[in-house]
Amino acid sequence: MAIIVVIAVAFFFPQAGRDDSPIPLDAIGSVGISLIFFFYGLKLSREKLVNGLKNWKLHCLVQASTFLLFPLIVIAVHPFIQSEHGLTIWLAFLFLAALPSTVSSSVVMVSMAKGNVAAAIFNASISGLIGIVVTPLWMGLFIQRSTADFDLTDIYFKLAVEIVAPVVLGLLLQRYLGRYVQQFSRQLSLFDKSVILLIIYKSFAESFDQHVFSSVQVVDLVTIAMASMALFFGVYYVTGYLTRLLGFNREDQITAQFCGTKKSLIHGTVFSKILFQNSASMGIMLLPLMLFHAMQIFIISIIASKLGKPDISEGA
Repeated sequence: MAIIVVIAVAFFFPQAGRDDSPIPLDAIGSVGISLIFFFYGLKLSREKLVNGLKNWKLHCLVQASTFLLFPLIVIAVHPFIQSEHGLTIWLAFLFLAALPSTVSSSVVMVSMAKGNVAAAIFNASISGLIGIVVTPLWMGLFIQRSTADFDLTDIYFKLAVEIVAPVVLGLLLQRYLGRYVQQFSRQLSLFDKSVILLIIYKSFAESFDQHVFSSVQVVDLVTIAMASMALFFGVYYVTGYLTRLLGFNREDQITAQFCGTKKSLIHGTVFSKILFQNSASMGIMLLPLMLFHAMQIFIISIIASKLGKPDISEGA
């Protein structure tokens, strides 16, 4: 609901999102991003990450689903894209497909379904770190053809400054400040969401101000929603088939399907700010991600509530 409200505000009041605005939203967003990942480093459990390495088959499947299966499905559609407008929407889907898994909702849903929570924490945490390297690589394969502003060296430098360095600093200060993250977890969660909403406002305000969405029709929104659902269920069932092929137990199967099908809105908004900083179509780039994000939580919550019932059979 907050995202919908923010997009509506951006539509009616796009002025604050302009580059010449007296409110430095870009600078505020950059500082906010760094703080988000600093707090992420403070609460990242090194012990759980080390212990989690033992279940390597599960971890390999989850990360392969997140960073290989998703993008390959989207890339397979690329030859059928005929128009420039269609290519923009396709790039938005590739961006969605190349993103890491979300942390909080993956762990919560796995817990609800009585899956392997420790493995979910490990995979959700490590996914964000892998995405810092892999997501720009996937996008660089195709964006370089359409924009001269896409420079991987510059992008990795900004990712290192705004994301990697704060995470490392958080890990180093964990023993001194880690307890405060737990103590003020609710306030920090509100801060995270506020920064994400700010970035979404900035992205959509620029797009509305430059009439980027004038080419997006209702039929496009319906198509994006249907494609998002097809992408989700495609990955969900392929991942489920692979877990049975590999002989996973029920807990690991749940974790693989739940963590391997999630995409992070937080990382998406953060990466979009860096990857598409000079693009007026940033709002369109976030559109499939936001629809997918809402859809994945709704569908997985239903599945998790059913799997979490005590009378559920062993099949997931």
